[in-house]
Amino acid sequence: MKNNIFKWMLISLVILSIASCSKKLDLLPTNDITAEQVYATPEGYKQALAKVYGSMATTGNKGPDGVKDIQGIDEGTSDFFRLFWSAQELTTDEAVVAWGDAGLPDLHNMNWTSNNPYLKGIYYRSMYQITLCNDFIRQCADDKLSDRGIGGTEADNIRKYKTEARFLRAFQYWVLMDLFANPPFVTEADAIGGAPPQQIKRTDLFAWLETELKAIETDLLAPRTNEYGRADRGAAWALLARMYLNAAVYTGTEKYTDAITYSKKVIDGGYALEDNYRHLLLADNYLNTNEFILTVNYDGNKTQSYGGSTFLLNGALGGNMVSTDYGSSQKWGGLRTTKNLPLLFPDFNGNADKRALFYTNGQSLEINNIGTFTDGFAVPKFVNKTRGGNAGSNISFSDVDIPLFRLAEMYLIYAEAVSRGGAGGDNATALGYLNLLRTRAYGNNNGQVNNYTADFILDERARELYWEGCRRTDLVRYDKFTTGNYLWPWKGGVKEGTAVDNHLNIFPLPASDVVANPNLKQNPGY
Repeated sequence: MKNNIFKWMLISLVILSIASCSKKLDLLPTNDITAEQVYATPEGYKQALAKVYGSMATTGNKGPDGVKDIQGIDEGTSDFFRLFWSAQELTTDEAVVAWGDAGLPDLHNMNWTSNNPYLKGIYYRSMYQITLCNDFIRQCADDKLSDRGIGGTEADNIRKYKTEARFLRAFQYWVLMDLFANPPFVTEADAIGGAPPQQIKRTDLFAWLETELKAIETDLLAPRTNEYGRADRGAAWALLARMYLNAAVYTGTEKYTDAITYSKKVIDGGYALEDNYRHLLLADNYLNTNEFILTVNYDGNKTQSYGGSTFLLNGALGGNMVSTDYGSSQKWGGLRTTKNLPLLFPDFNGNADKRALFYTNGQSLEINNIGTFTDGFAVPKFVNKTRGGNAGSNISFSDVDIPLFRLAEMYLIYAEAVSRGGAGGDNATALGYLNLLRTRAYGNNNGQVNNYTADFILDERARELYWEGCRRTDLVRYDKFTTGNYLWPWKGGVKEGTAVDNHLNIFPLPASDVVANPNLKQNPGY
């Protein structure tokens, strides 16, 4: 199932002249294969589409290092989800890291600059993936297909691939909108190697994304009818629901009614919760096709890198932990959580709420020194073992797929949007969705609730979605990311936590890009 997409992975990178927003990006061709060769056949188109998808899980064409996608960045840290996760989780109460790599401690201390290598990394990774999408979309134009003698059903299939690429491009633009607010903007209509791209305002990008996702909605395959790991209509609905929930942050205008509408579309799309929460992030979690809406697929033998679920597995192992218990041969001794996350659960060991996946033996709840792995509970949420207890295909690299969207989040979006006054939903239905999550978490009715508030949902989102790349966005939406309304250990570089300036709700554009592209204006405060 999950390997269907891997058999189409390109061995060689399609030649792309990047419409770079910076000379510093330095994305150079790595072989002599031309676009005309790659796209000469329908099979070539599917292989190229696999590169578009594969770039979400790999860092280059060799792996785990060598022939990397992006020059000027350490390949080991250049995986999309590792960079995205670092921006979304290490800046919050859910995660700290012991390593002292340049720029890494600054994320939790909230004193990053426009030269932070990890923020530059996610910016350039997203722009790189947008460029892959743009080129693929450009090659799918009807005149290109006609010139290559591709017609009939084969041409129709390629047009479907084009729609998927448009979705993947939209997803990356959402990442840039959420993190950086006002990024450069390029589409397939922009000439490659032409003038530096124009900057787009956050409100305008939101409007473009809304229009684009609705334009491709009916052209995408129906929910749960595409190959595992490929986008369908449910993914477009899920991204719209997430955007609408955060619309007040992105545009200043609330769209909670739309969040209800689109989360309900997903909920009614034939998805269902996986019975066991522990199964969500195991080596054979490709079996969770009922709950997962879209995943980044990892395979220990075919997508080897030091990012993704390999990073989240090995980085969270250290201290007294035995690596083989988690299907790994390594302990990197880096990632833990602050006390705020485990204190949201009735107990630390998951005896009541089974979502409390913390390792406490030899670990202290308090963090006196972020650089000491045993300060703070470990979080072995990603485990390279199957449901049957067998190790993944490779104990050096993880098989665990990462869900970008899953049904549980849609339940939580629906409930929060109702609690914030959105129309078209009701409290009874929202409560039913919340209790479905809590019944799974507790294994019985002990966790069910009779009422809820928006603040309860923020805590429930943490209990359900921690370490899945949602936390910073959630805290910004609740006005708790930078303010003194909510503190956590070492927020702002202070042990007890402190408020920081509100300009940190948005990350800075890389200084190198602002210098290289006269069309870019730096975000306020940087």
